Amino acid sequence: MKDFNGEIEYKGIKYKLVFNFNVMEKIQEEYGTLDEWGRLTDAEEPNAKAVIFGFTEMINEGIDIANEENGTDTKLMTFKQVGRMISEIGFNNVVSSLNTTVVESTKSEEKNA
Repeated sequence: MKDFNGEIEYKGIKYKLVFNFNVMEKIQEEYGTLDEWGRLTDAEEPNAKAVIFGFTEMINEGIDIANEENGTDTKLMTFKQVGRMISEIGFNNVVSSLNTTVVESTKSEEKNA
């Protein structure tokens, strides 16, 4: 996995989106496989629960990392809060940010020979 973080702004606050092994484990626990979750989030009509779940996990991982690095105690976001965020930012914008973060984080790194 590459060290790539997406970012989204909501009500003047920038949230880091992190897709790492912690987030991957939560998605696999909830949906069985990343492929199944991806199928639900990339559909013509994306599954709202799957999008909210993945987005919440990515945002909360970013918050948790920032709390550890900065000695802060920012509260993690709830599914309802993230659902409201998605409604205000726009579903398509969120799905695009979510997909970009996952794709960039999981791109294989080319090795120089």
